[in-house]
Formats: sequence, C-alpha cells, structure tokens
Amino acid sequence: MPKMLFRFAGVSFALAASVAMAQTPAVAPAAVSATGALAFEVATIKPAIPLQEQAMSGKMHVGVNWDKARVDIGGMSLQDLIAIAYKVKPHQISGPDWLNIERFDILATVPPGSTREQMPEMLQSLLKERFKLTFHKEAKDHQIYALIVGKGGLKLKESPPDPEAPKEGDVPAKDEKGVMTIQSGNSQMQVKQTANGAEMKMGGAGQMKMVMEDGHMIMEMSKMSIAGLAEALSRFVDKPVVDMTDVKGDYQMKIQLAMEDLMNMARAQGMQIPGAPGGGAPSSRPAETIADPSGTSVFQSVQQMGLKLDPRKAPLDTIIVDHVDKTPTEN
Repeated sequence: MPKMLFRFAGVSFALAASVAMAQTPAVAPAAVSATGALAFEVATIKPAIPLQEQAMSGKMHVGVNWDKARVDIGGMSLQDLIAIAYKVKPHQISGPDWLNIERFDILATVPPGSTREQMPEMLQSLLKERFKLTFHKEAKDHQIYALIVGKGGLKLKESPPDPEAPKEGDVPAKDEKGVMTIQSGNSQMQVKQTANGAEMKMGGAGQMKMVMEDGHMIMEMSKMSIAGLAEALSRFVDKPVVDMTDVKGDYQMKIQLAMEDLMNMARAQGMQIPGAPGGGAPSSRPAETIADPSGTSVFQSVQQMGLKLDPRKAPLDTIIVDHVDKTPTEN
C-alpha cells in the first residue's frame, strides 16, 4: 500500500474504532461507599499514545474493557469519559477546546462484587477527584442536524440475519495472514489491508470495508442501525446529528468521504496528520459551505441512502464544564 494511502487508512482505523466503541453503558442502581459515592479502589492514569500512531503500529488500545476485577480504558478523551460517566452524548458537553484532544489510558481495580453497570458512578468519582471536574447543567438550544427520511423514501437494504455462533467444540479459525487484530474494549476488530484500502470485521457490528477510489474514502458497512448512523455522522459534520426517523432494524450502508472531509474529521478527533493535505490546520472551507447539504461528500452520501440532514434548532440537556484540570493528579 502506498505510504500516503497507508497513512489515511491508519487514520480511518482509529476513527472507525472511535465511532464503533464509544458506547455509553446503561446505569443500574449502585451500592454506595462510606463517602456516599462508589469509586475505584486504585486507578492509574497515563497519557494515551495518539490514535493514529496506534493504528500505524498495528496495536490499538481503544474503548472500555471490564473483567469483574478491573476496568481498562484506552485512548479516551475527557469528553468521552464525561459522556460515559454522566450518560450523555459528546455534543451535550460544553467545555474547553482541548477536551476532545487530550486522551488517556486508565487502569483501575474495582470494589469486589461491583458490576459493569456501576462503572459510570466510579468514573464520576475519578473525574472529580483526579481531574477536579466541576460543572453545572443547563437546557440549551443547539444547532443540530435532524436525520430524517427523504421525500423519495428510504433507499437502504436490510442486513441479513447474523450467522450462527460457533458451537462448542468447533475448531476456531486460524489467524489469517496480514490481519491485524485490534482490542477495542470488550470486543475485537480485525483489520485486513487490501490493495487499495482495508476490510474490518467488528464483533456484533458486521463488516466494514474501506477503499480509496479517485481521492475518496468509501466506507461500506454490512450492519448498522439508523441510530448508529446518526452517531457516526456526528463525527463527520459540524453539528450533532439526532435520529428523528423512527426507523428500526439494521441496514447495509455506504458513506463516501472526500479527502478534505476525512481530514476534517480526523482533526476534529484531535489527530495531526503529517504530510496530509492541509496538515493539522483547520479547513479553509467557509462555514456556510460546510453546512450546505450539497457542499460535502457526507451530505451527498446521506441523500443517496434516502435520508436527509435537516438543519434545526433543538433544546438539549447540556453539561457545562466550569473547571477541569488538563493533567490529572499523581497516580
């Protein structure tokens, strides 16, 4: 794979892992400690290796991994951590510009008998104690894109049923040559480089195929819900995307990204791409062009699926960060 193409593919691996694994766990009633809040027993916090460097090395540490005795959080920004801890989407958090750039690895032991559903409360304690997070909540009007069905109706094909799970005693498939396995939280993503892109398989999320054609990154997903698409699209455009379709089920989808849009998406995730067009600088495209449905490859891809991104204003509960330290207190 040519050097520049491999660099873009590496960026895409990191973004795909970020989109696929940034999941907010549900919260169940939790036992409280003597201080009134559940907390990790011991937690080590370190700066994470940049996502694009992880992807290029073939070893990625992204997401949340829970094994009953400890929790291993990899490559997450403070914005991601706050979203998980307080059950909100990243676009419902208002704070300093670097909130989505600085990323951390956290390895923590949990109190005996704790469950994964109690992890957000422990994360709240960590954010308050180690990052000195303080905030207040407001219902604020946000500029959003409502994801709705277009006038011509939905133009998506439903995903076929999942294949049967391997039976006990079945011989596991051997690792295929040239396949990179990425541990992303409690799931794995397998990435295979091809002549002009890559193919990825994600547990429970079907297969994603990415190829470079005529200066575009084409992403084909074999299984994705409309709600999942809205979550992913929020990473690609300049406003949060809210699913207002009421469409259920999983579908086969295709998104075509022009290189400028791909780089803008990478920069929004805090990535620096040496040698890429525009380097690490913001896009030179005027804001009104970015918001124009005919102005980017993302909007065009959405329209081809029989959907539409409709600019609207909507009230959303918002966490307003009053203070947070950029560097956590010592381990």
